[in-house]
Amino acid sequence: MAKKLMDKVLSMMGFEDEITEEVVEEEHVEKEIDRFEESRSRRGAQVISIHSQKQMKVVILEPKTFEESQSIADQLKNRRPVIVNLESAERHLAKRIVDFVSGTTYALNGSMQKVGNGIFLFVPNNVDIAREAKEDTLNEKGLLWSAVGQK
Repeated sequence: MAKKLMDKVLSMMGFEDEITEEVVEEEHVEKEIDRFEESRSRRGAQVISIHSQKQMKVVILEPKTFEESQSIADQLKNRRPVIVNLESAERHLAKRIVDFVSGTTYALNGSMQKVGNGIFLFVPNNVDIAREAKEDTLNEKGLLWSAVGQK
């Protein structure tokens, strides 16, 4: 009887409810832990190859007009490396194209490399260009486009 009286007093004060809530919460947490461990053990059995990467395409373009520079920018936006051949383009046109595409490359956090006389490689940020230490791609003025279009 003393226990019932004590239970009534505790329940009036609100202590007994907390004790039952704690027991229910502990049971709920234990069930969740069991579910997590069970799902984790199932996932541990799966083997996933981390080296399965799609093959990347390199786009080679030889623009004849300035309007074609937008298609170069679109290729970069689609995360494809682009080789631009400006050997046969007029000097002024080649300079404008390189300026436009290099601005696009910069905006996309990509990089650019002069490969040859009038040939440039533009890559998006998901591609790295391995470079040699020498800077022979720049001429004596330090301009990448100065040799473009010379005939």
